[in-house]
Amino acid sequence: MPHQIALRFEDGVTRFIDANPTETVADAAYRQGVNIPLDCRDGACGTCKCLAESGKFEMGDYIEDALSEEEASLGYVLTCQMRAQGDCVVQVPASSAVCRTQQAALEAAVSEVRQLSPSTLSLTLKDESLNKLAFLPGQYVNLQVPGSSHTRAYSFSSLVRDGEVSFLIRNVPGGLMSGYLTGQAKPGDRMTLTGPLGTFYLREIKRPLLLLAGGTGLAPFTAMLEKIAADGSSHPLHLIYGVTNDADLVDMDKLEDFAKRIPNFTFAACVASPESSYPNKGYVTNHIQPAHLHEGEVDVYLCGPPPMVEAVSHFIRERGIQPASFHYEKFAASV
Repeated sequence: MPHQIALRFEDGVTRFIDANPTETVADAAYRQGVNIPLDCRDGACGTCKCLAESGKFEMGDYIEDALSEEEASLGYVLTCQMRAQGDCVVQVPASSAVCRTQQAALEAAVSEVRQLSPSTLSLTLKDESLNKLAFLPGQYVNLQVPGSSHTRAYSFSSLVRDGEVSFLIRNVPGGLMSGYLTGQAKPGDRMTLTGPLGTFYLREIKRPLLLLAGGTGLAPFTAMLEKIAADGSSHPLHLIYGVTNDADLVDMDKLEDFAKRIPNFTFAACVASPESSYPNKGYVTNHIQPAHLHEGEVDVYLCGPPPMVEAVSHFIRERGIQPASFHYEKFAASV
């Protein structure tokens, strides 16, 4: 049975290939038109060295000059000797262009546009071709605004289900995408998706997670939580979701449902406005407790506007904590 390999390139492009347990990842990639840098094919030169972020695999024969014992202990592999025994994520230290692969583009129809709040829209796209769309939860695509050549980047807020996938989109006054969605969009309109892209995605869960979302930065986390709900996790997961005004809180029902489906998942929401009537006031940093940081034995994921990213980074440094990993995605609203 073939396994799915996510090849993540330096320029943020991710490509998915299928690899049989008996073939090397390099051979599987070449068979499907992705030219991972390769020279000897015998585990002797190190040209095809990549980093296996997650997944089970077996390695064939190679010499230490090509891959040292220390490198192997850190997860580095030679793709000419790597045989996948399960789904894997592999970092390729080259751009997608060098490997002669282009960003994938798909077309899908607008299924639904909902205004969740004055500041937030939900867009659902549907097409049978989306059932073949593969991405790592947390990644994004570029959506082309119908009737224009312009694109905007949006994170998936769901996994693909029955040919449908969703996005959370900030409603920006005068924004090109916002204007289309609120004034022109109708079911059946065709939109082009290009990607997936981005280095912000859910890694293999090896320790507690702290998830920090600001505004529509909640989107990648609901996709991640869908994946976790399906796969399960034995580690504690805590999400803190911050917005500016009470009306900006969206998808709270989804978070409550995840709390029921994922036994070790908890969440809190907070509102920054002093006029808020919501119980939890202030910024996300006001609600990070020492227990959430697990004395550094924690993976932190953060998606929000640049000031939030800087504030959280400062907050953690100030407390002398060094998380096991800190993944973040900054975003600014596009007009």
